[in-house]
Amino acid sequence: GGISLVLMDGQMPVLDGYAATRQWREHEQRLGKAHLPIVALTANVLEEDADLARTSGMDDVLTKPYQAQELLALVARWMGPRPR
Repeated sequence: GGISLVLMDGQMPVLDGYAATRQWREHEQRLGKAHLPIVALTANVLEEDADLARTSGMDDVLTKPYQAQELLALVARWMGPRPR
C-alpha cells in the first residue's frame, strides 16, 4: 500500500515541485521514512533544470513531451524488482 512513485511537475503554483521535493526529503529524514522515488516531469530540457531537479532531491527527470515507451521504461526503472 501507499505511494510507490511520484511524478512531480517542477512548475506548480504556490509551491513548485522543487520546493515540494525538498520538503518531502526533509520529512523523510525527520521521520526516518524510506526514500520515495520522485521524478521531475518538465517541459524544460536545459541541463540547469535537470541539475535543479537533482539538487532538490528528485531521482530522475522525464522531459515533456515524452513517448509512452519512455514513461514505461521510467516506471520499470523505479518500480521494478529491487536488489536485496
